[in-house]
Amino acid sequence: MATVIVTVGLAFIGYLATYLNGVRLTQRQARLTRVNQQLSDFYGPLFALMEANSRTYEAFSEKYSRADGGGPFYRDTPPTEQELTEWRTWASTIFIPNIQAMRDVVVTKTDLLIEEEMPEALLQLCAHVSGYEITAARWAQGNYEEHLSLISFPGQELKEYIHDRFTRLKSEQARLLGHRRTA
Repeated sequence: MATVIVTVGLAFIGYLATYLNGVRLTQRQARLTRVNQQLSDFYGPLFALMEANSRTYEAFSEKYSRADGGGPFYRDTPPTEQELTEWRTWASTIFIPNIQAMRDVVVTKTDLLIEEEMPEALLQLCAHVSGYEITAARWAQGNYEEHLSLISFPGQELKEYIHDRFTRLKSEQARLLGHRRTA
């Protein structure tokens, strides 16, 4: 009789261990799926767009910097017509489409945020894009009185936010896959 009880007890413990391990593996797989989706659909595209925009802006700033090293909009001397024309070309061709793409990712994929609430940097990005869309619409009508968005771009804050979340998720992805990340 004792042998039967021990056998049944061991079988039950084995079943319970198998069940709990299966639950743990299912949860781990669900978490990995979520992290992969956050990286591929939200933080990855934002990271790539932010980096492309930053690097392109640096190239623009280097190419069109003034003798004092500053850009046309951040000094006491107003921009020249040539500087404004170049800015409109770069802004309408590269910068505005990039920030619109970033805004579109934020607006359509908010369910993939790490946070429970929308971060301020992302809200500021969306507002900045709206401000530039008005400016670009005026350019299309031939009105060149304004050249910047009424709402400033949250450059450094946004870059830090995106980089931090992307790096955090990549580390978690590596951990869930069983890879060791080297520093």
